[in-house]
Parts: sequence; structure tokens; C-alpha cells
Amino acid sequence: MSSIEISTDRLELDSLAKVRAAAAPIRITDDSRELITRCHNALTAILESGQTVYGINTGFGLLATKRISPEDLDQLQTNLVLSHAVGTGPALADRVVRLVLLLKIRSLAQGHSGVRLELVEMMTQLLNADALPVIPSKGSVGASGDLAPLAHMAAALIGVGQFRLKGKTMPAGQALEKIGLQPIRLGPKEGLALLNGTQVSTALAIDGLLRIRHVFQSALIAGAMSVDAAMGSDTPFDARIHFSRAHSGQQQCAAIFRTLLSDSQIRESHLDCNRVQDPYSLRCQPQVMGACHDQIQFVGEVLLDEANSVTDNPLIFPETEEVLSGGNFHAEPVALAADNLALAVAEIGALSERRIALLIDEHLSELPPFLVEQGGLNSGFMIAHVTAAALASENKSLAHPASVDSLPTSANQEDHVSMATFAARRLGDMVDNTETIVAIELLAAAQGIDFRRPLKTSPFLESIHTEIRKRVEHYDKDRFFAPDIETIKQLITEEADFPPSIPVTIW
Repeated sequence: MSSIEISTDRLELDSLAKVRAAAAPIRITDDSRELITRCHNALTAILESGQTVYGINTGFGLLATKRISPEDLDQLQTNLVLSHAVGTGPALADRVVRLVLLLKIRSLAQGHSGVRLELVEMMTQLLNADALPVIPSKGSVGASGDLAPLAHMAAALIGVGQFRLKGKTMPAGQALEKIGLQPIRLGPKEGLALLNGTQVSTALAIDGLLRIRHVFQSALIAGAMSVDAAMGSDTPFDARIHFSRAHSGQQQCAAIFRTLLSDSQIRESHLDCNRVQDPYSLRCQPQVMGACHDQIQFVGEVLLDEANSVTDNPLIFPETEEVLSGGNFHAEPVALAADNLALAVAEIGALSERRIALLIDEHLSELPPFLVEQGGLNSGFMIAHVTAAALASENKSLAHPASVDSLPTSANQEDHVSMATFAARRLGDMVDNTETIVAIELLAAAQGIDFRRPLKTSPFLESIHTEIRKRVEHYDKDRFFAPDIETIKQLITEEADFPPSIPVTIW
């Protein structure tokens, strides 16, 4: 297994995804080691000169005017960690914590934080051993960094709190002993460097990004299947239409629909029908999904910039032995990016829900009402659509921008905050909702394809239909439906790697 190098080079999304999935260890390169050591030496020289430096030999926030004596500097950092470890709520998922550790290591390794190499090496060992601090998911406003959740991460390093080691939760000291480590005693600025930063918000947003990219792909497939199930036209996907509008995502999505629907017998069977236009949920898929695609792409670049940034405070510049206090911990870029992702995933689900509604409506789809024979005796997909509508509506509420909210904290010292952590965290619920909606659409579209037999859809979509029918049989009469939906939802989750090979490149 090749290592992901923490160096002066930019970390890319595929590397972040591998570490998130515990599919690759990391390694700190010699150039990064040199940067870390150089900065720590500069910090030592600054302290020895007797300068007063925020967060290193002063209090924090509104207490920044309080000078701390040299003998209390280490205790200051420990006190900071313990007092700030006040998070609440369910623990972050292991995959998110892996990203948190990776992003913090990446930030510290750029040589502006003043920490010892020993601390960064310890965090690297923890990540490679899959020893993950238990971090509550709630309690950050996304400026002065993700203080409370990162304090829980830091507390585990000093032996306080809990780790998850190979999937088992245990006291921090016990976990450290199992992997041959001792709790670390924090030195000057180290607690502050660990707590300041946007790593939790960014990790949650990247996790959401990766999941949204996957459900986007499944929604394209579901949408294409619905076109054939409803005997819709492929004319709206004609390249000439889309090259008359200068949006690359729209052009790319139209090309994908042309590929997915290529050589469909169903389409060939009604080329000369008298239907003039399809409803927007079929016809305007390239326009809507293309717009979502472009937003997702843009957000990916923003989050990669943040993943490769130094976001603690103050920052040390060894070449001049200066310590500069600024505000890189303010997570506004992440908050706005996460809000854009929320809009995109809400629209993906909203469009899918509309196609389900179309398929169950006999007047629009020309399929049996609610996609079942003997309607009346059987309700078919009637309430499955209600579930999809409920989830789409919930996503609309969750899509309200978090970044427009701000509550001042720390006695008005921190008077504008980003709310990036919630902005990113709510993406998990929204993706869950959209996965369920798309799963229902795939079942509905597969049911519609069944009713078009003996005609076949395109070869690619036939392979998808086969995968669905391997797991869920045709809905011939009412049965306990929830397990079917959950089965297909699990098929389209990121971990299932569905479909095995889509014939076009999306990202």
C-alpha cells in the first residue's frame, strides 16, 4: 500500500479520499520535517527574547491581556485544551475523524504553527494505526476555528477522553498504550495550534462532497431510466441544444444522458409518437443536473484550497522570527461552500422526487397507476412517493444557508462567526435523504421498464435493471416495501461502488 506524502506539494481529493477510507497510510517527508523544526526553533528564540505573544505567553480571547509566567506556559496549553473540550452530540464518524487528523497534520506540517516535530509524528502514528479520537459533532460556530471539537481531539493526545481503535471505543490512555505511545505533554503554543483551525468543518464538508458526488452519479442513472420508463424523448439531450448555452456541466450531463440511453429499443419504438414535449423533470435534466455539477466542482476546489491551508492563529514566520495574529481560523469559505453543496444535493433529490411523481401518474407516464397491477386492491408506489416527497421537503429546510447566521461569542471578541461546522454537518442528513429518494426512483423506473417488456432499454441501463432485480423482485402486489427501498439505498451508497463502471467520466 503506497503512502500519501505530507510534503510541500498540494494534497488532492483522491489522496484525501484514500485516507478517509483507511486505504492508505501517510508519511511526513523530510522537507516538511525541516519546516516544522525550523518554525519550532523560531518560536523558542522568540520566547527566549522575552516578547509577549498572544496565546503563547498570554491568555486567550478576551483574556489576551493577561501575561503568563514562563513556568506556567506548558500548563497554559493543557488548561486551554481541557477547558475547551465541551462538545456535545453524537461522535463524528470514523471516516470524518481520519480527515480531521490528516488536515490538522497537513496544516501543522507547513511550518507556521511552532509545534514540535514530536507532536506531528505522534498524530501521524495515530492516524496510521487507525486510532481515532472520539470527537463530539456539536459545539463549534466555525470561528476561532473548530475549538470545542478540536479540543476533544487534542485531549485524547494528552490521555484524556476516548479513542476508537480499530472500531472499538476505549479510554485514551488505554488506546495509547496499546499502540505503544505515551500521552504527550503539550509545549508552548501546541494546545492553541491544535485547537485553532477549520479542520472539523472542512473534514465534514469534504465527506459531504464525496458522498454527494456519488449520489449525483446514481441520480443521473435513475433519471435516464425514468426517461425510458415514461417513454420520454431523447431529443432534449441533443448536443446542438446544449452547445448553444455556455455551461460546461450542462453540456457534460447532456452527453452522459445520450450515452446512457444509446441503443434503447424503448426509444426506437415511439420515435413517431404525437407527444410534443416531456415534463421538465425529464426534459430539463441536463440543465438542472449540469448546474449542480458545476457547483459541486467549484466547491471541490474551494475545499481543496482549505485542506492545503494553515488555519491556526497566531502564525509564525521563521525567516523574520515574527508572530502575526490574524484570522485564518474563520471558516467562512467552508461555510459558503457547504451551503452551495446543500443547495445542489437538495436539487438532486427534488428533481428525482418529481420523476417519481411522474412515473406513478398514469396520465403522464401511461403506466399502471402507482406502478402496480390491480390498483385499488394494491397501493403500489403510492406511499413510497410520499416518503420521497417528505425527504425532499426536509432537504429544502436543511438547505437554508447556515452562513447567513452569526452569534457573537467570547464576550463580543469573536463578534462574527461562520457557522461552517453545522453548514457542513447537515450535509450528512441531506445526502441520506437524497440517497433514499434516488433509491425509490430506481425502483420505480425499474418497475416502469418491466411494464415496457418485451422492449428493452439501452444495454447499459439493462445492466442496471439487472442489478436491481438481483436484489429486489418485480412489485406484482403489495408487500412490506421498506426493506426493498433500503436494499437499493445500500446499493447506491458510496461504499457499494454502484455502478461498477459507468461508461462516461463525470468528474
